[in-house]
Amino acid sequence: MTSTRLRYPRLLPVCVAICLAVVQCFSAAGAPELPDPGKPRMTRDEQKQLGLQVAAEVYRQMPVLPDSSPETQYIQALGKRLVNTIPADRSWPFQFHVVAQKEINAFALPGGPMFVNIGTITAAGNEAELAGVMAHEIAHVYMQHSAKQQDKSSLLQGLAGLAGAAAGALGGVAGTAAQTGIQIGAGTLLLKYSRGDEAQADAVGAIILWKAGINPIALADFFQKLAAEAGNSGPQFLSDHPNPGNRRTAIQTQIKNWPSQQYSSDSPQFASVQKHATGVQVYDAKEIAAGAKNGRWTAENKKNGAVFPDAPATAAASGGAGSMPAVSISAVQPSSNFQIADLGGLRIARPQNWEVIENQQSSATIAPRAGVSGGAVAYGVVIRSERAPSANMSPSQLTEAVAQSLQSGDSNMKAVGQIQRLTVGGSPAGWLELETVSPMAGADGKTQRERDWLVVLQRGSNAIYFVFVSTAANYEQFRPAFERMLRSVQFR
Repeated sequence: MTSTRLRYPRLLPVCVAICLAVVQCFSAAGAPELPDPGKPRMTRDEQKQLGLQVAAEVYRQMPVLPDSSPETQYIQALGKRLVNTIPADRSWPFQFHVVAQKEINAFALPGGPMFVNIGTITAAGNEAELAGVMAHEIAHVYMQHSAKQQDKSSLLQGLAGLAGAAAGALGGVAGTAAQTGIQIGAGTLLLKYSRGDEAQADAVGAIILWKAGINPIALADFFQKLAAEAGNSGPQFLSDHPNPGNRRTAIQTQIKNWPSQQYSSDSPQFASVQKHATGVQVYDAKEIAAGAKNGRWTAENKKNGAVFPDAPATAAASGGAGSMPAVSISAVQPSSNFQIADLGGLRIARPQNWEVIENQQSSATIAPRAGVSGGAVAYGVVIRSERAPSANMSPSQLTEAVAQSLQSGDSNMKAVGQIQRLTVGGSPAGWLELETVSPMAGADGKTQRERDWLVVLQRGSNAIYFVFVSTAANYEQFRPAFERMLRSVQFR
């Protein structure tokens, strides 16, 4: 996947042109000033809330160092130096954390939470290179690139998008994140940016560095180093941050008319922290994914004192397990009378007392009103259509891949039984039952199990999947209605 992102020879002139165009916008005579970030439809409060929710998820799925660690304290001090260059009326409540992961990566979430891998600290050739990576990520937040993904109605491609959308429909945070270009799952977190976003983050990051008294060229130097080492630890970061072109040329052109100044050299803390970081226990992506599935990082982070300070106070804030109050079965029981729902690309019969809660171009949710709250679905069916990752996968292979992605995004989700075959609307499909924790509390107020019936098929270049949702206790009672809905499916 990464290698294809790094090979765009025909696009290089276009990407360089984008970089230079962005540079010209920000290269006025005299001292550079940060540009107007614009106003996406997603409000500041919504961005901050989403960022806090996803950051709390990072603490559950990744090994995070406590704030008392030398690495975190140093990154927080360096981050504060960079953030102080941003006018207060355009800044965000930035916060900085360190992940004990060996691969090179750093990411900043909407609203300001930022995470820097230990691998990034140890790989930096100097303090300016490390600051360059952080300034680039700060610029993504400043320009609100993730929020602007919603304005473009962009959806993640491949299984990452399928998993994110489904997890969000079933549980809250991940679905909202997926709409802003954020994927949570497999023990990692990725933010997908365009080459235009990257060029803009470079240009804005260069201004931040200059204002902080740090050489902006170091930003380009570090990215070039990653490209040269792409066979080792660079692919994850570069796949999330596609090269917009010749970064060094773009930044050199941008800064050539800025007032000259004496850039700072490495602080004593940089060498000290970098040396200390080599002795920190780190994990690779596969180890982190495995730990996320069995809840290892939640337990270890808590034990080590790595607790997210601004996590939502209640599970309800993120649509988490048990966040919905219990309802009587009569409030969600499907009617025996069905009527056709036209969703555009397909028609499906639904119980008369279940509504089409959501109907967008690539997604739909049909459920009883009492079974849905805050984006979480406790009873109903979620339908998604996304570009298939491959044209050569069998229904069973596609079902297995989607199920694995869903499980990686939900450490509580487990497969029940084996993948089976069936036909839906004339197309071969695969199905599998899954169990996780329901967002609806049981009658006793405690959490209860949820049973999901996953059905996946491919039509043309798109993968279409259905997730029929019920509490485990009532699943067999709802299964006949689910089967009747599936038998009625007609594609256009």
